[in-house]
Amino acid sequence: MRRGGEPQWLMPEHAPQIDIPPSFLALYVPSGRNKPTAPWEQVLADYELCEDMANMLAPTAADLQFKLGVTEQDVIERCYSGLRTEPCVLNEAQSRWVVQRMAEILSWPWQNLENVVKT
Repeated sequence: MRRGGEPQWLMPEHAPQIDIPPSFLALYVPSGRNKPTAPWEQVLADYELCEDMANMLAPTAADLQFKLGVTEQDVIERCYSGLRTEPCVLNEAQSRWVVQRMAEILSWPWQNLENVVKT
């Protein structure tokens, strides 16, 4: 195990020095298992895509909330729905992670989407 309880397989010596948050790693390691469902390179590429997506959505989401006068949760749900519109670039779990990360970037309260958004 590495610092933070991350399994060693997640950080090969030749890998870039990018700290992938445990919340994202959890998307690739099923409960009760220690190995990911995808190779390290794929996990890293997916993380970079999702982190970039969250950072790109944050200013748009803040602007949308201001212009429409809706709640932060409404904007989060709209962004999630947009990410789930075909053709989807991200899977459902990645889409949830992106909007959660976006809310974190904006310092917005996070409400789990499990019972809010039906896909």
